[in-house]
Amino acid sequence: MGQEQLQFIGGARRSGSGARLSIIAPATGAVIASGAGANAADVESAVTAARAAFPGWAGLTPGARSDLMHEWARILRVRAGDLAAIESVNAGKPIRLAAEFDVPGTIDNTAFFAGAARHLEGKAAAEYSGDHTSSIRREPHGVIGSIAPWNYPLQMAAWKILPAVAAGNTVVLKPSELTPLSSLLFAEAAADAGVPPGVINVLTGTGGEAGQALVEHPAVAMVSFTGSTGVGKRVAATAAGAVKRVHLELGGKAPFVVFDDADPEAAARGAVAGALINTGQDCTAATRAYVQRPLFEEFVGRVADLMDRVVLGPVENPETDMGPLISRAHRDKVLGMVERARESGAKIVRGGRIPEHTSTAGSYFEPTLITGAAQDSEIVQHEIFGPVLVVLPFDSDDEAIALANDTVYGLAASAWSRDVFRTQRASREIQAGCVWINDHIPIISEMPHGGYKSSGFGKDMSAYAFEEYTNIKHVMSDITGTAHKPWHDIIFRAG
Repeated sequence: MGQEQLQFIGGARRSGSGARLSIIAPATGAVIASGAGANAADVESAVTAARAAFPGWAGLTPGARSDLMHEWARILRVRAGDLAAIESVNAGKPIRLAAEFDVPGTIDNTAFFAGAARHLEGKAAAEYSGDHTSSIRREPHGVIGSIAPWNYPLQMAAWKILPAVAAGNTVVLKPSELTPLSSLLFAEAAADAGVPPGVINVLTGTGGEAGQALVEHPAVAMVSFTGSTGVGKRVAATAAGAVKRVHLELGGKAPFVVFDDADPEAAARGAVAGALINTGQDCTAATRAYVQRPLFEEFVGRVADLMDRVVLGPVENPETDMGPLISRAHRDKVLGMVERARESGAKIVRGGRIPEHTSTAGSYFEPTLITGAAQDSEIVQHEIFGPVLVVLPFDSDDEAIALANDTVYGLAASAWSRDVFRTQRASREIQAGCVWINDHIPIISEMPHGGYKSSGFGKDMSAYAFEEYTNIKHVMSDITGTAHKPWHDIIFRAG
């Protein structure tokens, strides 16, 4: 492809002012788009457009914003095939995943927030003091600076943009420079639905240039970041200097706890699906399974059998189960972690290699199953972000919960048992923002997504997301009409 306009500012595509970027297809290594990236000048243009659009957008009634967002959802449904195709190629997703998970989830999120825009809740107005009526206003912050990752480009664009604009904010989104194409299409669909110019802006640029300038910009009222914990800490430190509101969704290391009374077939299938979704490039992916000793060997054997059946192949083929990792550099990082685990004494039960037929084209990696790793090892404690499942045994329920909580992360977890009391205990005591019972991965627009501990704070999706994107204002109105208020006598007694 030739030179493309990789920025969306003020309601239209534009060329950037920075260095040239090449967008690579992870499955083939081919360049699928290229163009000038965003720099600080483009950040200034986008923030200026967002600031200019804010008063008019915030001034619309919730119903008016809702109507535009419903039209946006309609347009996305019409363009679903195009969105799935570009998401598949740009992010290296099997077309089945893009068409049946990423795109429908994004459309559903858009429809949900179209409705939620009319239901910003607050405490009921009442006379709490007796002499005044108190009421609550929820008001937008202003310009939101959002930074999204490369693993779910379309869904992350939606998670960042939708609650913000539904609440009356305007947005400048910086998607990953590796995977910006579906975010640009998402913004264009909003414009075609009638969302005013400047309400949604998309900047394709690097984190060190465009991302840093966006976080530092004095007119950006709030920063929302999804990505690694290390980068999230730097974003938070920068935003703290200007006392900006921050929303962080960071790394994860989800435990998958299988008690001895679990359905072994359900648990094995859930582990394979939960570990391999999006080639394991999911911060909620099942990465460390703790299996009670009586089921351990059966579980490992069944997971190995199921992994053997996973089909790697071209992402455009509907029969392909698992695509490539995002880049060769990331593939090499995953391989390095697996090799270090092997060298430290862990057993690679399945996979752990670059498939021979794809070693020179694309960034594929085999589904990998590991046992025998130590609890304090790198492969157990650190985020892999690849198709790797580590399985460890446990003896008691107390031990299982202690092991599950034994990382710095707390984004997601699952517990598998036929005993409701066991699973309810796990849901209470495992420190994670989401705990699935006898399943792992499903998400729904009506329920929140966000973490504990070093996995960040704040919620995506659901009405809880409005807690991040609104200020709560208390309005207190005198209802007596008297000049002399009894409480004045506490301060002065003028008679």
